Amino acid sequence: MPSKALAGKARSPLAPPASFLWTRRIILAFLTAFALLPVYVMVSSSLKPLQDVTGEFQWIPSEITVRPYFDIWETVPLAHYFMNSLMVAGAATVLSVTIAVFSAYAVSRYRFKGKRVFTVTVLSTQMFPGILFLLPLFLIFVNIGNSTGVALYGSRGGLILTYLTFSLPFSIWMLIGYFDSIPRDLDEAAMVDGCGPFGALFRVVVPAAIPGIVAVAVYAFMTAWGEVLFASVMTNDETRTLAVGLQGYATQNDVYWNQIMAASLVVSVPVVAGFLLLQRYLVAGLTAGAVK
Repeated sequence: MPSKALAGKARSPLAPPASFLWTRRIILAFLTAFALLPVYVMVSSSLKPLQDVTGEFQWIPSEITVRPYFDIWETVPLAHYFMNSLMVAGAATVLSVTIAVFSAYAVSRYRFKGKRVFTVTVLSTQMFPGILFLLPLFLIFVNIGNSTGVALYGSRGGLILTYLTFSLPFSIWMLIGYFDSIPRDLDEAAMVDGCGPFGALFRVVVPAAIPGIVAVAVYAFMTAWGEVLFASVMTNDETRTLAVGLQGYATQNDVYWNQIMAASLVVSVPVVAGFLLLQRYLVAGLTAGAVK
């Protein structure tokens, strides 16, 4: 019996050494603490009175209050900013996914002149920082408004078009790789059964590409939801989004740090909840198109 017990506890020759296991645990624990520390500071600061936040930082709050989570809706029109962000991010996501699906399907399934130039151009737009497009887009929107009367500057529609310039190229490029990984035999079988190109796209290709489409949608939504630079220039008091509206908690007389922390946590809830619900589709979409 003792010999069998010793044999069962014997380490496999391929098992990593104990020092490696302990080193890995220590590193993972350090990275976990490094990632969760800012979250703890935000949560603890949002539950403190303002005088405790502006004073010397205390790791354990001496007084806990949920009042900042009620005050954030009164100090600034946070609900209005929330609706603006939801409308802009939602519309930008729907348009980005719709255009990307049709564009990627055409590039993946058909041959035409300039196909390679198109794909290279789409991908090359990601090399330039977004700030380079700020002044050109501003001038284009102002000139369009002056010549046609269509108010793009300071409107939600103009901000949606702005976000499409960022999310659409990457969405098209990503879906091209995902559609290429779907066998063309599925399209041919659908056409033999009487489907046209659009029928094959919506009945066969799109259902098989749900993980990739979800990944593109999450990327487009997160890009539009947290963008600050263009939202601060292209919006006004009526169309301001959450990312810019959080600046309203800093006034000339005081900075409401506890409300800023509470509002930041509230703002992050839709993105975090959506990511947790769709993470399996997101991982599958980001990895499936990488290997053809």
